[in-house]
Amino acid sequence: MQLYNTETHRKEEFKPLNEKQVTMYCCGPTVYNYAHIGNMRTYIFEDLLSRTLRLHWPLKHVMNVTDVGHLVSDADEGEDKMEVATAREGKSAWDIAKFYEEKFFADYDALHCTRPTVISRATAHIAEMIALVKTLEEKGYTYRTRDGIYYDTSKFPRYDALVGRSRLEGLRGGARVEMSDEKKNPTDFALWKFSPKDKKRQMEWDSPWGVGFPGWHIECSAMAMKYLGPTIDIHCGGIDHVSVHHTNEIAQSEAATGQKYVDYWVHGEFLVLRAGKMSKSGGTFVTLQTLRDKGYDPLDYRYLCLTAHYRTQLEFTYESLDSARKSLQALRRETAQIAAAAQKQPAVVTDRAAQAKAKFQAAMEDDLNAPKALAVVWEAVRGAELNPAEKVEFLKFADGILALDLFRAPEKKPQALPAEIEALVQQRAAARAAKDYQKSDELRAQLAAAGYAVKDTPQGQQVEKAS
Repeated sequence: MQLYNTETHRKEEFKPLNEKQVTMYCCGPTVYNYAHIGNMRTYIFEDLLSRTLRLHWPLKHVMNVTDVGHLVSDADEGEDKMEVATAREGKSAWDIAKFYEEKFFADYDALHCTRPTVISRATAHIAEMIALVKTLEEKGYTYRTRDGIYYDTSKFPRYDALVGRSRLEGLRGGARVEMSDEKKNPTDFALWKFSPKDKKRQMEWDSPWGVGFPGWHIECSAMAMKYLGPTIDIHCGGIDHVSVHHTNEIAQSEAATGQKYVDYWVHGEFLVLRAGKMSKSGGTFVTLQTLRDKGYDPLDYRYLCLTAHYRTQLEFTYESLDSARKSLQALRRETAQIAAAAQKQPAVVTDRAAQAKAKFQAAMEDDLNAPKALAVVWEAVRGAELNPAEKVEFLKFADGILALDLFRAPEKKPQALPAEIEALVQQRAAARAAKDYQKSDELRAQLAAAGYAVKDTPQGQQVEKAS
């Protein structure tokens, strides 16, 4: 299996530390708002990786939930995002975290992403974070400022491991790592932040350095090493984590243990709008619920993500999502026809099915080449090489990785309504538009008496013949 390693800038053969179990850590959500579909693209690629790895090895997959400590600025400045959400919504930080975590995993499940082996919340691992900061302090990597305990990046020779020396020099003057009057180096980062003296935070803890809360980066190192050990096979995340978050994870982890932190760094590219990168802070983001409200199935979006390699940017448009939906529906119709044909014929399976599986698997094991794997699926479905029974066996195998629910009954095309029923539906739509809800209810009753049920949705009325 080949994976592109961000640290070495090349595809490499994946060789786990222990053949009995692969270890993988994936950066999870910051639960102060809904996840957008750009975030979910990252989790879809990580799910493809998880499913492909499991073809060969048992997998221990850990994902964190950031419910404290992520400041608005990556430069260790501004308010904690959880506190910002509290002010925005008038709820406690704990209630905010619980609500958005539940919403995140509802979306995660709807996209058929496999749940991690361990889901670790930052607020449940404060003791581990404090212990890691103490280790770094004892080894001479920290210093104290007015607002917290900071990591001195000048003491760690491998600080440019992910970004390279030239890019690191550019980072030093960049907006994301602005220089404060107490930082020794622009790239130094907070390990522990002190609570403001003029107000009490909802999430704060005692520590050897004073009451406060953990820096964002320390949580992932503390939790990853607790559950997976000092050296991890694979660490995943979005490409935006490379220059700051993951760079800082390497620095603090390897300084603490003296061992290599991660063997394979795997990062997914952005989902972009024509206006630019999808962003919560900029207000330019679309959620999975947005797509549902427009009548799309979450797996339509998963199919769209499979049409582009995870290391290339994917531009999101509703036209491309429409195309993905049509393709997925067509694939399900083909699958249903094949399954029906297989039931009518003797189930003769030759080595041709194994060859098709091998071709599909080779695509996925070539750095998760999902577009090529999809092409193999279409080739198998529409080609004449496999008989129906062989196609069914192959499609079950492929769907175990792609997770598109190919054997779901295809959607039925809506039947045209009788003219008199259509007239009542249009009258009711006009009544609702005029806010004449009494007339609207009367027309609903007429339709019900005629045997038709009406449901109001964000896309308008849906009318079905009552069963």
